[in-house]
Amino acid sequence: MTEIHLQFNKKIYFASDFHLGSPDKESSLERERRIVRWLESVKKDAQVIFLVGDIFDFWFEYKNVIPKGFIRLQGKLAELTDEGIEIIFFTGNHDMWMFDYFDTELGIKVYREPQEYLVKSETDTSIFIGHGDGLGPGDYSYKLLKKVFENRLCRFAFNWLHPDIGMFLAHKWSGSRKKEDRIKKELQFKGDDEWLLSYAKEVEAKKHHDLYIFGHRHLLLDLKVAEKSRYINLGEWCYDDESSNNFAVFDGKDISVIKFKS
Repeated sequence: MTEIHLQFNKKIYFASDFHLGSPDKESSLERERRIVRWLESVKKDAQVIFLVGDIFDFWFEYKNVIPKGFIRLQGKLAELTDEGIEIIFFTGNHDMWMFDYFDTELGIKVYREPQEYLVKSETDTSIFIGHGDGLGPGDYSYKLLKKVFENRLCRFAFNWLHPDIGMFLAHKWSGSRKKEDRIKKELQFKGDDEWLLSYAKEVEAKKHHDLYIFGHRHLLLDLKVAEKSRYINLGEWCYDDESSNNFAVFDGKDISVIKFKS
C-alpha cells in the first residue's frame, strides 16, 4: 500500500473517461480544452491528481511514435508535474497500450492494475483505485479480449503495422463499440448487479478500504459497500448529461463529487 502524506490545505483530485479523440476531431478538441481549464482550476491546491483510465479513446505507443493530437493536455500535464504536482495515470480498456512515454517525458506514473493508497492527514483513509474494466463478475467476452490485447505477441504484431494503418483499424474498432443501442444498454444502472460494486464487496470482505474509486461505467455513482466503505464511480466527460464533466476531490477528511462548469 502506497502512502500519500497530504499536506495542509492540499487536496487529491480524481477524474476519468475523457475519451479524447472520440467521436471526431472538433468535439474532442472542445473537450480537451475544457479538461485543460479544469486542470488549471485545480492546480492551486492539488497535491495529487489521479487520471483513472480511458483518458484517450485509443492510444498506442510505437518505439518512436505516439498518436497525433492531445498536445494541449500533454502540455498542461507537463506544466503541472514541473510545478511539483504528482499525477498518477491508470490505463483503461481504450488506452491499455500505454508504455513508458508518460513516465519518461511527463514524469507521470502509469499503472495497469488497481492500486491501494493510504492517505495520511487528519485521519488515515485507505483508497482502492483502478479503471474498473475486467473486474467483477460477468463480461467474460471482454475479459478474454483483454487478455488477447495484453498479450506480448499481439502487441508485437500491432507494432509492426504502419502507424496510419494501426490507428485507422483502432478507431474503426472503437467506433463500432459506440452504437447508440449498445451505449444505452451499457449505461443503465444495474442496482445490486453493478459489477464494480460486487467487486468492491469481494475486496472489502478480504481487506477494508474506506473508498473504492473507479471509472469505466460512465455513470456517476456513490454506493455503500459496507458500513464504513463507499464506492464512487467518476462518470465521464463525453456526453451532455448528469454523469458528464464530474470530478472527485478529497481534502483529507471528506470526498466530494463536483461538476465542472467552466
